[in-house]
Amino acid sequence: MTARTEGRVLRSAGGVYSVDCGDRILDCTLRGRLKLDQEQIIPGDRVFLEHLSDGSFRIEGLLPRSAKLSRRAVGGSREQVIVANVDQLAAVFAVGEPAPDLRLLDRFLVLAELNELSAFIVLNKTDLPSDAGTKDAFDTYREAGYDVLPTSAHRGDGVSELSRRLGGHATVFAGPSGVGKSSLLNLLLPEHELKVREVSRKRGQGRHTTVGSTFYRLPEGGYVADTPGLQLLVLWDLSPDELAGAFPEFRTAIDDCRFNDCRHVSEPDCAVRRLIETGAASEERYGSYRALLDEATQEAP
Repeated sequence: MTARTEGRVLRSAGGVYSVDCGDRILDCTLRGRLKLDQEQIIPGDRVFLEHLSDGSFRIEGLLPRSAKLSRRAVGGSREQVIVANVDQLAAVFAVGEPAPDLRLLDRFLVLAELNELSAFIVLNKTDLPSDAGTKDAFDTYREAGYDVLPTSAHRGDGVSELSRRLGGHATVFAGPSGVGKSSLLNLLLPEHELKVREVSRKRGQGRHTTVGSTFYRLPEGGYVADTPGLQLLVLWDLSPDELAGAFPEFRTAIDDCRFNDCRHVSEPDCAVRRLIETGAASEERYGSYRALLDEATQEAP
């Protein structure tokens, strides 16, 4: 190894960063001046290292990010970056225990669309009974253009197909607590033995098992990033003008609206609202659009 090399940050704990340098994973400290920088180094970041005279390694600098996923920090007005340098998002939800929160799912998909990431849905716990409403809801996402991959971590169903979808990509696993992200990853990466906890019967929600984003190398190439269970996702720097385009089923209609600056709420001759009124697009998805538009409009200067 030369005195200086590049790598990808996999995780950090207690001021120590695990960096994948291809032939090995190194534990590194952080150069003092980087600790004072506004931009925090996070899992997924590409960094360059220096091999110090005492044999240890230190992160010297941050390389440009190709993409990042972030949200508004809970209870504040700052950006919280979740992961960096991913190229697709797997939105992991469950048939039940906990019941799927479709508004939260829409937020994950919008987050992917606005960051120009491909996205698909992992519908886990298919060994549990589900009602017709759940099936119809996920058929809506198929009609919008999203692949829905049924899986059962309990039985192992769909895991081979999931492995194929992840191979060669840097994928962020995103979803609420308790849907089985860690259980699925244990089947894909048995050597890591990620902790799994049961869903709280009292609240009907999952308990957090992942406390910070972590990247794992996949045997077939690529990475998967396990993220903390997200019960709340307030999108960061959301533009009202870009929002409708983040819903694939609305895109073909946007140019047919009478006004170029149509927000698709109460304007006359709105082609997007016509889709909803005729049943060509989902009223529930439109409800998610309206909720996000309200947030974006309140935050806009």
